[in-house]
Amino acid sequence: MSGFQTQAAYNPAPAVEGDFASTNPRTTVMAAAGALVAGAFGVIVGRFAWKSYAQVDSDNAPAVVNNFGTGPVAGFIHREQQGLIEQYLQESTMLVPAGFPMTVFDGGDFWVKNNGATPALDGMKVYANYADGKATAAVTGAPNGATTSAGSIAAATSGFAASIVGNVLNVTAVNSGTIYPGTTISGTDVATGTKIVSQLSGTPGGIGTYSLNIADQDVDPGTVIAGTYGVFTAGGTIAGVFGVGDTLTGTGITAVTTIRQQLTGPAGGAGTYAVDVNTVVASAALTAATNVETKWTVRSFAQPGELMKITSWPQG
Repeated sequence: MSGFQTQAAYNPAPAVEGDFASTNPRTTVMAAAGALVAGAFGVIVGRFAWKSYAQVDSDNAPAVVNNFGTGPVAGFIHREQQGLIEQYLQESTMLVPAGFPMTVFDGGDFWVKNNGATPALDGMKVYANYADGKATAAVTGAPNGATTSAGSIAAATSGFAASIVGNVLNVTAVNSGTIYPGTTISGTDVATGTKIVSQLSGTPGGIGTYSLNIADQDVDPGTVIAGTYGVFTAGGTIAGVFGVGDTLTGTGITAVTTIRQQLTGPAGGAGTYAVDVNTVVASAALTAATNVETKWTVRSFAQPGELMKITSWPQG
């Protein structure tokens, strides 16, 4: 079995991904009872993570943690032997299985792999990939992304009958349109600003259950609910790959606009995408960021694939 040790090095590795890089102060994400458990795909140690409203804790705060998401990261997953081997004859793992609890650190010094294509230099900012939580390093204000020379956004709507219990929307009939993640919903007794996070069960985009970003709601069955979202069209000359979680910027985009689902076209290429802002943007050059700048800073040199020290504590 090739994974077991067959040789010894004169200079052992300085650390393993996710290890503490110092004894400096560390801070953790606050959580109530039942909070901060791995999502359906599990969570990989040594990467950044986001919180999700797929479940809520006793404070009605998001309780699920994933290595993918949108917006600022919730924190970093430190290695504390919480990975669990589940596959027969598997030799090692960094995966925390779905439903298992964990601690999420939002401050401290850690070792992490440089997953970028260029060396990480002391003082660079650390970026977290929206799709998998992997870390890369670059100067501040330089996220990776994709561009389209002729991108546009059209307003779109949906209508359905549903009920809400807690943070779960139960759709029993679809009157118009399709239901996508990121849709803002409104109706009698629906809390202002409620958005659909993900579908939990049922027909894709139709009858079924969905998780919401606002918990502790009680909406009667059969309530008529309206949904609003946007449809982003990527056309013209395209560079890079668009993906779920990317944030769009460009002329006419005034709010944080996030891609939530691809609707048509080849994966990540020219086509249409559902976004979480109901707006109209005329054809223009638009950019999608595929990762987000974190508050962590690189504190050691690292070639691509090597471990680097990162810190959340500012210096100077």
